[in-house]
Amino acid sequence: MVLAGGQGRRMGSVDKGLVLLHGRPMVRHVLDRFAPQVDDVLINANQHLDQYAALGFPVIPDAIGDFAGPLAGLHVGLTHAAQPLVATVPCDSPFLPADLVERLLGALQAMGAELAVARTFDQPHPVFALVRRSVLPHLTRYLEGGGRKIDAWYATLKTTEVAFDDEADAFRNINTIDELKQLDIGAEQ
Repeated sequence: MVLAGGQGRRMGSVDKGLVLLHGRPMVRHVLDRFAPQVDDVLINANQHLDQYAALGFPVIPDAIGDFAGPLAGLHVGLTHAAQPLVATVPCDSPFLPADLVERLLGALQAMGAELAVARTFDQPHPVFALVRRSVLPHLTRYLEGGGRKIDAWYATLKTTEVAFDDEADAFRNINTIDELKQLDIGAEQ
């Protein structure tokens, strides 16, 4: 599940996934790295659905209104997924590791966890996760109770953090126009 359902407030309220990076939508960079790692791809988006659908994957908006955050995206992913596990990545991290899902899966299985989350040094990256579909009823109750904080929900599950210290730059996300310009300038040099 590629999470592209936010409002992009830090980038001037633009749809970050569709912002061009090196001449292509940022979400295209994410898809190029993510799709080879999974059996199926879903995109969670709440605006510009036709533009996301043109990328060739099913697009599913949040079932909860008002841009409820990444847990709302995970919720629709778990609801619509055909597989027993759902991996999530954000649309604004075009450098995600090529071995992300493999490493998350190894830790999830080894620890018997319900959820595996990427971490670099002491910083967890909660939207880079692998989640068992069996947690859907638990997540539904959490969201129906007004819960929105991803780390608070994760704390209620058997979770394992997976160290990616060797690939820390891969988790860099693009939140502002200045960050985007820095990347484009770097590509020109």
